Amino acid sequence: MKTVHSKYSSETESQNGTVDSMESEVGSGVDDSDNEPTADSDNDDITFDPWCDPANPVKIIFQDISMAAYKIKNDILRTPCSLSHMSNMTGMDIFLKKEFLHHTGSFKERGARYTLLMLPEQQRNRGVITASAGNHALALSYHGHGLGIPVTVVMPIVAPLMKVQLCRSNGANVIVKGQHIGECKEIALHIAKDTGQVYINGYDHPHILAGQGTMGLEIVEDIPNIDAVVIPVGGGGLIAGTALAIKSLLPEVNSIEIGRASCRERV
Repeated sequence: MKTVHSKYSSETESQNGTVDSMESEVGSGVDDSDNEPTADSDNDDITFDPWCDPANPVKIIFQDISMAAYKIKNDILRTPCSLSHMSNMTGMDIFLKKEFLHHTGSFKERGARYTLLMLPEQQRNRGVITASAGNHALALSYHGHGLGIPVTVVMPIVAPLMKVQLCRSNGANVIVKGQHIGECKEIALHIAKDTGQVYINGYDHPHILAGQGTMGLEIVEDIPNIDAVVIPVGGGGLIAGTALAIKSLLPEVNSIEIGRASCRERV
């Protein structure tokens, strides 16, 4: 038996091999030129996120993940998936996907890079904004700096000082305000409304899901005869994209989520 563990973020997989980008639920492809969501003129909610509309979820399919893999292949590390010494203790082959080897230390770079690359030129000039306590903010800051795209991040007052400073060192405009991510998101969406920046949800945006799903493609290519993939759950973006990628190619593989009870309640 071969099991693959990600070293880091649930979705419920649908039967037709699609994923919905809305509260991280697992549903036709994303075409920016035709299907880019726009805020409803009748919607007066300043904190409305058109990419995350429960009444009109944006969906991704396997081909979106394939396109993401092609676009980021020269700029995102293909991390190794190595046999773990725990294999001898468990009687099964356990492989660890070492996503901590990315420049900023997490898989978040996959979705961040792809999302930034998919921005139309006008939006690149205006920049992007997000709410994050660390890894998503850092990934956007790092790749935004490299691509010349202005990045603003709203971080809670409990965010690690090291990550706040790293975001700033990558040229991001960092706003430390809010007791928790929920408050930070509301602040960020207000700013986005005023400035014209696009809000990038760290786990519930179609390009983020497609980018994270590239990890699943690498697992399938590197490890033969997979029985199960065990993926930690936070916001749900990683398991959504990865499960879609893997089970589109190998539907018999079990996708197992691991997360704290508090995470499940939040999702």
